[in-house]
Amino acid sequence: MRRSWKMALSGGLRCCRRVLSWVPVLVIVLVVLWSYYAYVFELCLVIYLIFYHAIFVFFTWTYWKSIFTLPQQPNKKFHLSYSDKERYENEERPEVQKQMLIDMAKKLPVYTRTGSGAVRFCDRCHLIKPDRCHHCSVCAMCVLKMDHHCPWVNNCIGFSNYKFFLQFLAYSVLYCLYIATTVFNYFIKYWRGELPSVRSKFHVLFLLFVACMFFVSLVILFGYHCWLVSRNKTTLEAFCTPVFTSGPKNGFNLGFIKNIQQVFGDNKKFWLIPIGSSPGDGHSFPMRSVNESQNPLLANEEPWEDNEDETRGYPEASSSLTVETET
Repeated sequence: MRRSWKMALSGGLRCCRRVLSWVPVLVIVLVVLWSYYAYVFELCLVIYLIFYHAIFVFFTWTYWKSIFTLPQQPNKKFHLSYSDKERYENEERPEVQKQMLIDMAKKLPVYTRTGSGAVRFCDRCHLIKPDRCHHCSVCAMCVLKMDHHCPWVNNCIGFSNYKFFLQFLAYSVLYCLYIATTVFNYFIKYWRGELPSVRSKFHVLFLLFVACMFFVSLVILFGYHCWLVSRNKTTLEAFCTPVFTSGPKNGFNLGFIKNIQQVFGDNKKFWLIPIGSSPGDGHSFPMRSVNESQNPLLANEEPWEDNEDETRGYPEASSSLTVETET
């Protein structure tokens, strides 16, 4: 009886958390809807409405894609099979468990390790994590090329929607900047007492205030993510550098142009449109050459130097591995 009560309470708490996780999204939606009403219906700035609606469409489109594009999970070949999972869980000898995971990892294109140099294994999802994959405790799953979990979109930002998130930040900055610059003239009139309508005064004042406030915060966030893209890093990798078999270097840095193409794709006509164009499948990524780290004569040399000409394609399988669980 007590167990069923605890399960009911736990289920109720999870339900409440899912509902509350939409509160930040609801706040953003309400602010955007109010700004649309105030700008279009209260101020009626006819001259600016064409450009305003063009920006507004892309702003809402990218926000929608950031929210409702599901995070991509590792495919089945990274998971333990049902029989292997049972063997792994029933096995009491750690060395046998490690050997099971080693045998599986040898067949997979994984090149990053934990801080101790072990294979990255998720004991919650029962899978060997692909490069740049991390477990999201909020979404309760492993996410390919996870960047972070964003409460403002109530979604995990990763390989499947990072491009849309960047576009959302860019159009948000443009949206706030456009409102602030076009409303500023009316704010001067408000300051001089030249606006007859009291309701218009309220909307002008708060439109400018909210636009400037969001612009400052968004331009900082957007600038930070632009720096991450230029270095081909995720937010998690910026705080914890990926560890390769040759050491903790940024082996995914292919050079400025190629780094941008890793997010937006090769076709520039799709860079501003929120449609999927990121190359690859999110399970493996182009890296700088690792030949130096595999050469015993160069074992003490510093690999992964910033030589943009020495890059390699999507990696194949890895070799000798040590296993350690990581969540």
